[in-house]
Amino acid sequence: MNTPRPRFTTFLSLVTLLLIGCDRGQQGPPPRPPVTVTVAKPITKKIVEWDSYTGRLEPIEFVEIRARVSGYLKSIHFDEGQIVNEGDLLFVIDPRPFQADLDSAKAAMSQAKSQLQQAEAGMGEAEAQRLQADAGVQLADARVRRARTLMQRNATSAEELDQREAEYLQAKADTEAARAGIRSAQAMIETAKAAIEAAQAGIDTAQLNLDYARITSPITGRISREYVNEGNLISGGTASPTLLTTITSVDPIYCTFDANEQEVLKYIRLAASGERQSSRVAKNPVFLGLVDETGFPHTGHMDFVDNRFDVDTASMRARCILSNEDQVLLPGMFARVRIPGSSAYEAVLIPDSSIGTDQASQFVYVVNDSVIERRAVKVGPIVDGLRVVRSGLVGDETLVTEGLLQARPEMEVKTIEGTIEVVEDGLPDDYESVPRNEWLTPDTGSKSGTAVAHPPATGDFS
Repeated sequence: MNTPRPRFTTFLSLVTLLLIGCDRGQQGPPPRPPVTVTVAKPITKKIVEWDSYTGRLEPIEFVEIRARVSGYLKSIHFDEGQIVNEGDLLFVIDPRPFQADLDSAKAAMSQAKSQLQQAEAGMGEAEAQRLQADAGVQLADARVRRARTLMQRNATSAEELDQREAEYLQAKADTEAARAGIRSAQAMIETAKAAIEAAQAGIDTAQLNLDYARITSPITGRISREYVNEGNLISGGTASPTLLTTITSVDPIYCTFDANEQEVLKYIRLAASGERQSSRVAKNPVFLGLVDETGFPHTGHMDFVDNRFDVDTASMRARCILSNEDQVLLPGMFARVRIPGSSAYEAVLIPDSSIGTDQASQFVYVVNDSVIERRAVKVGPIVDGLRVVRSGLVGDETLVTEGLLQARPEMEVKTIEGTIEVVEDGLPDDYESVPRNEWLTPDTGSKSGTAVAHPPATGDFS
């Protein structure tokens, strides 16, 4: 029988396969090639840390045009939404009632002047009567003395003496009456003068009301729509006057923003150390960009810093002023604001992709002789698209910029030279405060620049 032979052959084949498998397991996998990473030198350049805020644009002047007098709105003299100049005629209220009041006041003035002339004439008459009475007193006095002399000589009768004395007393009474007439005439003159002053006040009031019937623009700016149409009865005065329209100034313009306590304290420390001047004493430059602008094309300077923190928001309000010649900046817009948060200094810049995070610490990988070394770093803000390294690097290291996840400390790696690109953000790498002759004010209009050097203050923000 031939059946046992095939079974033996199968057994030998299985043994041979097991031996081959064991031999292969003893050889192990081939060694892994070194990891390849991209490296580059950090960027070292002079920078300024520009602090970022979100601000809101506000007009320097905002005026609500309201009527000072009541009446019918006769005419409107502006185009809605256009620029108006100071003194331009805007509205005319029906002036006829105010003209009538003015004419009445002028008539009262004429009457008061006539009363004054009459009182002055009465004064002249009273003076004449006084002179006449004084002359009568002198004559009566002479006659009395003569009669008394004749009486002593028995050359006249007692009746004659009594008559002369009575005439003297009558003359004295006439004198007192004349003086009373003078005082009365003086009182009439004062009354007439008071009537003239009252009439003049009435004329001034009537003239003011007539002038108020013509409403002109108090500032130069852009006017809103007309809130009241012609022919409507409008209310004037101070209680609840009718709002006719509004005007906002255009150039220059304010931008306000808020800083928290940590930021304010930073500025105080910088001012105290002399590294950066406070915006209370120096007009530090400001750069501003709108929502659709990539850079910061609008320039201005700090204008105001509040004196206290808002207890509701725990922030301090600050304000800058900017030129707006092209009238792109409109009140109410939000804007990106940049103010200097440091003095100019040499900084080490690296990309965010080269920074690793280990719990609360941050680190980078540096290649020394093809071996990875881990460095702990402290970083700051982003400048020109790169992260500022405050400590941990000096700028001459070979930094791993790509392949960070594959690398490990003390690992041998192959390197590929890469580059770190600087993305300019349009902000300068140095700055100066704006000279006094280039300060922007509500009256001088546009003139941008960057503030005169003043001694640093220790309690100031921005």
